[in-house]
Amino acid sequence: MKLVTFEMRDGLQSIGCIQNEQFIVDLHAASKGLLPKKMMDFLSDFDQNCRVIEGMDTFPTSSVHPLSEVKLLAPLVNPSSFRDFYAFEAHVKTARNKRGLPMIPEWYDEPVFYFSNHHAIFGPDEDIEFPSHATWWDYELELACVIGKEGRNIQADEADDYIAGFTILNDWSARDLQRKEMKVGLGPAKGKDFATSIGPYLVTKDELEPFKEGDRYHLEMRAYVNGKKLSEGNAKDMYFSFGQLIEHASNNATLKPGDLIGSGTVGTGCILELGTDIHPWLSDGDVIELSITGLGTLRNTVRKGGKTNAILSSNGERAT
Repeated sequence: MKLVTFEMRDGLQSIGCIQNEQFIVDLHAASKGLLPKKMMDFLSDFDQNCRVIEGMDTFPTSSVHPLSEVKLLAPLVNPSSFRDFYAFEAHVKTARNKRGLPMIPEWYDEPVFYFSNHHAIFGPDEDIEFPSHATWWDYELELACVIGKEGRNIQADEADDYIAGFTILNDWSARDLQRKEMKVGLGPAKGKDFATSIGPYLVTKDELEPFKEGDRYHLEMRAYVNGKKLSEGNAKDMYFSFGQLIEHASNNATLKPGDLIGSGTVGTGCILELGTDIHPWLSDGDVIELSITGLGTLRNTVRKGGKTNAILSSNGERAT
């Protein structure tokens, strides 16, 4: 299934599934209230709720809406947490080389991640506001999974059982802010916490089964800026599999339904890696489209944000 969160013209929101790429079934209405209206509630009993859908032979006409009459939101508007990994070797090598840095030998020992802001999730066709004091605006082409079952100390070969589905993820980055803050030895933080886009769908694992190769997925990944293709890679090239990411994330920690786990940027998947000689940093009004086989296209327009609050100057005094 392709699961979505959507909003009707009257402002009411619910969750649904895509039918024939043209319609949305309101799952709450179709099940006469048996299924919830919110994706987090659906994920909290994911297997049972999927069985309810599978047991529905037909959907009442009143619960089916043309896609053109609804607004798709982020499939999961409020993840319970967001970990973003660094799992593509090509991206890590190239991005470091651009900065004159060698590859880190320890990177191969285990997957690493950072926590980002799960309260700043955006969906398809939403405008993304960059901090007004940032000028190096960047996108990041990523694949993400959503956890559908609670688990702790999960083994990599068991991790599939804990995945509800996959979605496209854009880890927006203000590179000038990121570069400055990471010199301190922590982060990234303010260079990324203003926005993350996901969507347009949460695609269940069974839909991607034809693309599975061992413990990875053969999914073509592309990014376009104003219609021009800049990035192209494949999810199968992840050095660490999602099973390994989940094993590491759950080591002495409990994963919950609704946790979002990003793959990190695919090779060539951002301007930082490509270089500004290939394409300048993003600017106000640019339209960015990320496409992944089986997962659809995630489209956003970037905008310059409003004024920031006062910040501390280099001597610790408050400055404007």
